Amino acid sequence: MSTAESDDPSPNWLSGAEQRAWRAHLAANKLLLHRLDRDLQEWGLSLNDYEILVNLSETPDHRMRMSDLAEATIQSRSRLSHQIARMEAARLVARESCADDRRGTFAVLTDHGWETMQRVAPSHVANVRYHFIDRLNPKLIEALESAYSPVVDHLMRLRTEERA
Repeated sequence: MSTAESDDPSPNWLSGAEQRAWRAHLAANKLLLHRLDRDLQEWGLSLNDYEILVNLSETPDHRMRMSDLAEATIQSRSRLSHQIARMEAARLVARESCADDRRGTFAVLTDHGWETMQRVAPSHVANVRYHFIDRLNPKLIEALESAYSPVVDHLMRLRTEERA
């Protein structure tokens, strides 16, 4: 039973301020992700594509085990596999077998994927700055980080427990 479930028939409703904060979060998150995804379309990428390219570009050898990449991008292995297939068709990534584990597969950033990442990243960062960072003062940015860190930590802990 989750903490949201209870034998108490009356739910613990959100206060007015909590409801407004929650709905503002939902609206901002959906609108921002939609805008960033739309901005990436001019480059022929989706936000999911970009996230995968970022993860691969940040590893020293530009490769990750598919299972680790699924974890890093919070996707099911099946969904990631379909995403990687589309990205392979665009020559952004390739799959390689894992020499020490016959069942393991790596996603590898291709030269074309690396070049694409280098071309797209400045535009994407500028869009993140324009649509998000520049709308907030430094105190609000710090407050957001402080507010979201415990939520992320909690949800990551639950995710780890669910897989154990």
